[in-house]
Amino acid sequence: MNIQHADNQPKLFREDISEYVAQLQLHMTLQARNLVPTLTEATDSRKQMLQETQAAVEKLASRQCF
Repeated sequence: MNIQHADNQPKLFREDISEYVAQLQLHMTLQARNLVPTLTEATDSRKQMLQETQAAVEKLASRQCF
């Protein structure tokens, strides 16, 4: 009986590890989804950055003396 218990222990340990890894992968996936902006947010931020860059270039160009 003691031998059977010892044989089951590695199997249970592997199942515990597999379950832990699956839960960790799910947690990491959910965390990554929170960190990545949605497509609309990314598009809006690119437009805003483009507008700010254009405004800065126009401001510098208008201050140049020819």
